[in-house]
Amino acid sequence: MVSIVLNLVILRQNNWISRNLVLAGNFNLTNVDELFNNLLSIGQYPKEKSDTVTVLEKIGHYLDEEVESLYKKYRDAGHENPHVNDMIFKNLNVQQILENSARDFDGGYVMAGMIGHGDAFVMRDPGGIRPAYYYKDDEVVVVASERPAIQTTFNVHISKINELPPAHAVIVKADGRCSIEQFTEPKDQTSCSFESIYFSRGTDRDIYLERKKLGEVLGKRVYKSLKGDLDNTVFSFIPNTAETSFLGLIKGLESQLNELKINQIRKENGGLTDERITEILNKRVRVEKLIVKDAKLRTFIADDSSRDELVAHAYDVTYGIVRNHVDTLVLLDDSIVRGTTLKKSIIRIAARLLPKKIIIVSAAPQIRFPDCYGIDMSKMNDFVAFRALTQLLREDKKEHLLHATYARCKENENLPVDEIQNQVIELFNTYSQEEISKKIAEIVKPEGIDIDVEVIYQSIEGLHEACPNRKGDWYFSGHYPTPGGNRVVNRAFMNFMEGVNTRAY
Repeated sequence: MVSIVLNLVILRQNNWISRNLVLAGNFNLTNVDELFNNLLSIGQYPKEKSDTVTVLEKIGHYLDEEVESLYKKYRDAGHENPHVNDMIFKNLNVQQILENSARDFDGGYVMAGMIGHGDAFVMRDPGGIRPAYYYKDDEVVVVASERPAIQTTFNVHISKINELPPAHAVIVKADGRCSIEQFTEPKDQTSCSFESIYFSRGTDRDIYLERKKLGEVLGKRVYKSLKGDLDNTVFSFIPNTAETSFLGLIKGLESQLNELKINQIRKENGGLTDERITEILNKRVRVEKLIVKDAKLRTFIADDSSRDELVAHAYDVTYGIVRNHVDTLVLLDDSIVRGTTLKKSIIRIAARLLPKKIIIVSAAPQIRFPDCYGIDMSKMNDFVAFRALTQLLREDKKEHLLHATYARCKENENLPVDEIQNQVIELFNTYSQEEISKKIAEIVKPEGIDIDVEVIYQSIEGLHEACPNRKGDWYFSGHYPTPGGNRVVNRAFMNFMEGVNTRAY
């Protein structure tokens, strides 16, 4: 049995059963224009220019060629037409179709397709950017982007679920034969690290441990920012998706606290009473649930004009736990992208507790660059880190660097895509991460709030330590795994400079 269940399914119809094709997937391609022009060059006229339709027609073209080739082969060999279809069904080379189709794809993708007579396939991009796992037995073949979906649905152990290798496809013939076949050359694996940080289910063992480690590696930096004063600090998290990273943060802080206890015991060695030993050992990190979302309010269904006001009422706080103007409040978030929720709701809500200071900690590094492989983040000015950078440049009378970067982007615009370089990285190198974080704190602090606000971001080194097998960090580092990514970031920056509010791909 083969089952394909995805949100977006598109169909290519034909009177020949073996030329019908249905396609669905988790993908974004950076070079739709080139692929579209390729289709025009071979005589096609696709009904629209989108990555879904373009990919469908690209695969459909090579499916037509393969079917036509087999038809001529069997007809010329003297086989009668009623039997030719059966022979096509049995011998259709799906791997060859995928190899021909994907030769020019630039992007991250997991695409699932089914041909009219029953052959099916799921193909994964050469860099393994988008996730894919499969399970097969004598009765079923299933592919999903997350392992827990397979574990729960089929009640199978994790050891029986395999990761689909990059540049490979699961191919299931209509008669039940299943194979894992390479359809293009694999690249260095750059699996999307945002899957660990936010998108994937936290019930996956590896995702859970990676998220926990993301918080743990922040422990030393948060402790340093607090100057070791854990007695006057309360720790919490928001939103609920940050809970696992929060557990890791507390573990990291407890490690710092244990070092403090050891040093105190050594320092007071010989003069310790039982009461003093108990006092030292009872020191704990103060963990509380302080900001609670009202499940009855559905902010996502509100229109833009009323959403901000509704968000402000969607959360409530636990009063009386934070000592007014004495305790520092540390809130862990899984990522900070635009900063608007912090400014318009979270910090205002936290300020009701009257802490001495608010520290927002991000389990993810600063998001500085567009994503073009599955997450729709392609406008530079949407990123609070980029807005902080541009404000610093203007305040320091360095706006000429913006124009110099724009000029370099324009010079790169007409180069072959393999020669284009990310020109925005150099601009970010003007300031340290700490300087940009300090400016972000100023941006997200609401007017009228007389409480010091600090923002601490994960480092890229900490990300790699926590997620060693997910090396895709382009939205943080600017190091894109495909040539098309460099073109997208340069285009996004030019859009910003030109005042064009549109996607860069």
